[in-house]
Amino acid sequence: MPHKSQLPSRPRSLQARRAQAKILTDRLAQIYPDAKCALIHRNAFELLVATVLSAQTTDERVNSVTPLLFSEFPTPQAMAGADFAELEKILRPLGFYRTKAKSVKALSISLLEDFSGEVPRTLEELITLRGVGRKTANVVLGNIFGVPGITVDTHVGRTARRWAWTRETDPVKAEMELNKLLPAEIWTVTCHRIIAHGRAICHSRAPECTRCPMADICPSYEILGI
Repeated sequence: MPHKSQLPSRPRSLQARRAQAKILTDRLAQIYPDAKCALIHRNAFELLVATVLSAQTTDERVNSVTPLLFSEFPTPQAMAGADFAELEKILRPLGFYRTKAKSVKALSISLLEDFSGEVPRTLEELITLRGVGRKTANVVLGNIFGVPGITVDTHVGRTARRWAWTRETDPVKAEMELNKLLPAEIWTVTCHRIIAHGRAICHSRAPECTRCPMADICPSYEILGI
């Protein structure tokens, strides 16, 4: 997080901040028109599990193990009955594989016991599942059920602070601020576009500001682009 004196300036009024944000989101839409969820999935259950597994690792690594995982355990019923040793063996490349094996097995059991094996369609129900927080719930809701949601992962949180959309480091508090700033109909796709931008250019430690197509409208360019 930049020192207080290095924080990007932002308009005081919400209306002005919304206008500034629209300029940025319009540019994002031009640069990343086809951005989408990077986790490979065929249904709500697969995306739910893949998103839980993506904690503290990359989507690319998750995608490297989920084809085998879902071929062996394609349903909540199958995963709930999975042998721990087999789950751990498949998930070992992800790191924290023991914890993740427990989480996906437990959430599968919960799906069976509480939701008849169906992935629920509300945030309030989704976050009752083991390993499922607001971020995971919003990923599933936005990409499977068409329910708009702000997904504050590391890329979205970092970029939102650099663009002066929020100064919050807590993901839930940041989500609440972005909910007020951006129109609901673009919440899901905007998060995909920010994630794409964060991976390509707006890195955590060494953002490539000099080649950034957002540089001329970025509130942090003078801070980061030296």
